[in-house]
Amino acid sequence: MVGDTIKSFKKVASGAIEPVKRIADDTTEQVRRIADGTIEPVRNFVDDNMEPVNRLADGTIMPIRLLTGSKSADDIPDNVDMEFREKIVVRTSLVGIIANILLAAVKALLGLLTNSIAITLDAVNNFTDALSSVVTIIGTKLAGKEPDKNHPFGYGRIEYLTTMIISAIIVYAGITALIDSVEKILEPEEATYSALSLGIMFVAILMKIALGNHFQSVGKKVNSSALVASGKDAYYDSLLSTSVLLSAIIFMAFGISLEAYVGILIAIFIAKAGLELIFEALDDILGRRADNELVEEIKKTICEEENVNGAYDLILHSYGPNRIVGSVHVEVPGDMTAVELDTMQRRIVRRVAEKHKVLIAAVGIYTIDNNPRAKAIRDTVLDIVFSHPEVIQAHGFRLDPVKRVMNLDMIIDYNAKDRDSIFEQIKAEVQEKYPNYTLEFVLDIDI
Repeated sequence: MVGDTIKSFKKVASGAIEPVKRIADDTTEQVRRIADGTIEPVRNFVDDNMEPVNRLADGTIMPIRLLTGSKSADDIPDNVDMEFREKIVVRTSLVGIIANILLAAVKALLGLLTNSIAITLDAVNNFTDALSSVVTIIGTKLAGKEPDKNHPFGYGRIEYLTTMIISAIIVYAGITALIDSVEKILEPEEATYSALSLGIMFVAILMKIALGNHFQSVGKKVNSSALVASGKDAYYDSLLSTSVLLSAIIFMAFGISLEAYVGILIAIFIAKAGLELIFEALDDILGRRADNELVEEIKKTICEEENVNGAYDLILHSYGPNRIVGSVHVEVPGDMTAVELDTMQRRIVRRVAEKHKVLIAAVGIYTIDNNPRAKAIRDTVLDIVFSHPEVIQAHGFRLDPVKRVMNLDMIIDYNAKDRDSIFEQIKAEVQEKYPNYTLEFVLDIDI
């Protein structure tokens, strides 16, 4: 009886909940459409008006740039050498040091005069930004050291460490801002703003936007992850300062103090951005997957070489910005002489270095046997291999009819559930087809 009562209750409850659920779904959809309609005009306004803001912002740091001799990204030529690159990074960082020390001093004084903890914290944040620019200069100087016996590829990876240090400073700034904002909610203090203080904060925001633009554009032009990280930090600081400015305006107009609550949201955003930068730097240190566009361009250059039928196993090692060393296998006719192979390898190394600024340290050889019998076996084996949809690529096929050995490298998708089992299954199928051959198959890396 109790069971029947419960079932009846469930039916009644389901019947009552379903209409409510439909109404909620419909309401959510309508809210989403309204939000989209509201966001679109705002997005268009920002796109239409950001250029004048950027021009106005750039004017705030122009005297500092002229003082330090810092070039804009447009004035920097492509493919600069390491010595010139070091000068650019140092001068750009000097702009950040001077601008941030100036901002820190003005905001610290303004924070004391207005009794605003948010402005005072903003000053501390600007001081840490100046320190991050110092770290960038030190890292660039160390990374520019000439290779030596213990470090034959140079010290370029030090820049990845400096990026992590700057990212850690960003995380620290976010956590500090979060703690202080919570404390201000628990123990509120009334600030006293003036039109002059608001004007100073507005100029400070423009300076931060200008620093972000300058660091990001120059950093991307000379491939400096530390400068790019500093640029992102400057953008986040401009958001933080904007939240303080808006809170001050709302407080002056309506007497409502939102400073601490807005500070919490911005603090979380800044800390999250810093963590993302740390993970990016870790990827570089651990060895991230090479840029697909660069890989394909290098392979295309190699395949333009006469007698090269394919380029495989291209491995690129980054030893810092603009210092990439690699190796590759090429597929060539099996009747080429040692002299012809040597000449071809030297041409490949020279052309890749000239066109892509990448040093190919080793060129391995896969030979193609166009003997009709070998070709027929190769086609059959490849049909078996590619009957498995998880196989991305197969290359390096070689048949030794005297020793009865068969070679093949294959790449199986990393998303496949059990790559090793699929590989063994393929080997078993080929072995069943050619039981008299020894299979020397390799499960290759998807690079």
